[in-house]
Amino acid sequence: MNIRTIGLIGSGHIGTVVARLSIAAGYQVVLSNSRGAASLTELVRNLGPMARATTAPEAARAGDIVVVAVPLKAYDNLPVDALDGKIVIDANNYYPERDGIVETIRDGLQSTSELLQQRLAGASVVKAFNNIFFRALEALAEPAHKEERSSLPIFGDDPDAKAAVIDYLDTIGYDALDGGDLAESWRTENGKPAYVYPYSVNRDVTQFQHVDRKTLTRLLREAVRGQGEPRTASSPR
Repeated sequence: MNIRTIGLIGSGHIGTVVARLSIAAGYQVVLSNSRGAASLTELVRNLGPMARATTAPEAARAGDIVVVAVPLKAYDNLPVDALDGKIVIDANNYYPERDGIVETIRDGLQSTSELLQQRLAGASVVKAFNNIFFRALEALAEPAHKEERSSLPIFGDDPDAKAAVIDYLDTIGYDALDGGDLAESWRTENGKPAYVYPYSVNRDVTQFQHVDRKTLTRLLREAVRGQGEPRTASSPR
């Protein structure tokens, strides 16, 4: 798949860093948020000529890969038709205090990405970017030739979509570890061993350290469903 443009629905911390990394790797980026393109004028100016801002449906249509980085409670507002046939990266985490109670997630019957895939039946959802603090995501990106390089987990039900995301992550500075299908993506959700803190030094999210494939594999295996340190919407991510 020839990936040239990354669409972003949600241009907060994670979306902004993904945009910067993507531009540095040579991609065009098309940004959107819930407040409208005018609110992104300064960000687009800072990102330069390879960035533009528009509506969420247009960002979805423009992207060869579309990154969804909005709160779970906003999923119902996603442009379903415009995302039909797209590869969609789900960067979200579930925070009950922010998103309200979602019983299927709370009870371990569904992951956030399975919920999104259910909503976007015509898209191919791949979970990525949800388990790393945005500052670490920017700081730890390394070229492919670097010996020390961090791994990010991905999950998805479509092998071709996962392969495209693996290639994309490689170009923006990360080794991708295929953790399985969407049903397994709970292993990187908040409170689990692979969530945020492995990429920090002594749990200080202002200091960063690489997480290699072997370490990440171990952390995913250590996850226990229904167990984990509780997080809130204000927790580092």
